[in-house]
Amino acid sequence: MSNEGVGTSALRASRVRTGRARGGVCDPGSQSTRKEAIAQGLIRAGKVEAQHVLASAPTDRGLCHFRALGCQTTHSNQEVLQSCSLIIFATKPHVLPAVLAEVAPVVTAKHILVSLAAGVSLSVLEELLPTNAQVLRVSPSLPCVVQEGAIVMARGRHAGSSETKLLQNLLEACGQCEEVPEAYIDIHTGLSGSGVAFVCTFSEALAEGAIKMGMPSGLAHRIAAQTLLGTGKMLLQQGQHPAQLRTDVCTPGGTTIYGLHALEQGGLRAATMSAVEAATCRAKELGRK
Repeated sequence: MSNEGVGTSALRASRVRTGRARGGVCDPGSQSTRKEAIAQGLIRAGKVEAQHVLASAPTDRGLCHFRALGCQTTHSNQEVLQSCSLIIFATKPHVLPAVLAEVAPVVTAKHILVSLAAGVSLSVLEELLPTNAQVLRVSPSLPCVVQEGAIVMARGRHAGSSETKLLQNLLEACGQCEEVPEAYIDIHTGLSGSGVAFVCTFSEALAEGAIKMGMPSGLAHRIAAQTLLGTGKMLLQQGQHPAQLRTDVCTPGGTTIYGLHALEQGGLRAATMSAVEAATCRAKELGRK
């Protein structure tokens, strides 16, 4: 039975026959999203074979992306549960209860159920599903599409260690994946899920500063993006605190300290902290609706 009354992409799932894993997670979506990025990341990394992915949505529009990837599709959420063992629920938070109610009759103890819905707690998920259902929450980020995402996951009371490790191994193909306390999930949404847009805004501003000073637009944007990429790699590979790397770049009376002073005058630090706080609070708010 399809969830036509919901009016949105309802459920995504995959099955893997590669011998490297027995489950996968995917999401077609009608637009490029963090959920869609997981699908592309897993397929591109070879963790999931596209023909072994089964995706469902109430309309064809919600399945276009997966069909383009070569995946199987259906309009029946229950068919996904009956065909696959590892399932991703990729709905909006307010839609999720209706979807879980639809599939609950076919959920078994063998299913690994993964929710990407912001703000919907593990306790709420477990209340909506049969007793002992293995439930996990995952918060991905859009760079999963190029295997450079930042992903965190939290397990419910009944999710086993082997099942959790299986999911983590799959998601590590999309970037950095860590298991965390559930309290960190909504914070991650503000830090990394929404943070991609914050970083893009800063990258755009960097490039526009160079354009203002006379550099061609294309060159300025390429250099700004590469600067962010290189800086991120240095921080991760060298294990330095950002303040240490910043100090290393600043020479007394040099160009960088003058630029940093201008950023501080503009309130960059406080504005960025407030942005993460606002996005985190919104994630929590969505879960309460």
